[in-house]
Amino acid sequence: MLSFELFAPAFLAVKNGFALTVQITIASFVVGQFLALPLALALTSTNRLLRFTVSTYTFLIRGSPLLVQLFIMYYGLGQVEAVRHSFLWPVLRSPVNCAILAIGLNSAAYSAELLAGAIRQIPQGQSEAGSALGLHRGTLLLKILLPQAYRAILPPIGNELVLVMKGSTLASAVTVMEMTGAARVFVARSYAPFETFLIAGTIYLLMGAVLGRVFKFIEMRASIPGR
Repeated sequence: MLSFELFAPAFLAVKNGFALTVQITIASFVVGQFLALPLALALTSTNRLLRFTVSTYTFLIRGSPLLVQLFIMYYGLGQVEAVRHSFLWPVLRSPVNCAILAIGLNSAAYSAELLAGAIRQIPQGQSEAGSALGLHRGTLLLKILLPQAYRAILPPIGNELVLVMKGSTLASAVTVMEMTGAARVFVARSYAPFETFLIAGTIYLLMGAVLGRVFKFIEMRASIPGR
């Protein structure tokens, strides 16, 4: 039976994981976007081996569940002797860092395919015109191609940020006490799953709405005047 007296303690319990949820969401999104650009450039490269390698990566990541990837990152890599003796081990031994890396790598695969698709849609004549004017390949990318590509995919990138936030709920599976993890601990003590997850779901909904509004503002600011 619904108990309104439990809403306040449930909110306080869930609130304890809010800061960690925000940290994981932002850090994972930044990692994903940072890796997405070189991956997208590789996907649109004329080098067949490079294109095949990155295509295989995106296929594997997008075709397997994020939870499985998280388990492999946290539980699987620790079983590899070379990893435990590498410079990566101080990072990978932390469940928070593993969650950020797993979600970030997952987001990178999706964002790379989005960006690569946007780059392919840009008319080839623009690249040819830039080359005819003597523009360096890097200048052509930074000044002409990438601004158009990113402007075209701003709405999907905003959606990707919300999906990263939702993906952060899986971090509790590797002992990270973000909002979902904190909610599960409170439910184990209070036996009040409805009230607890109703509070958690409401906070996630509000976070998604705020992030959506932020990207809507960025999209309006980045839009071409008159369109």
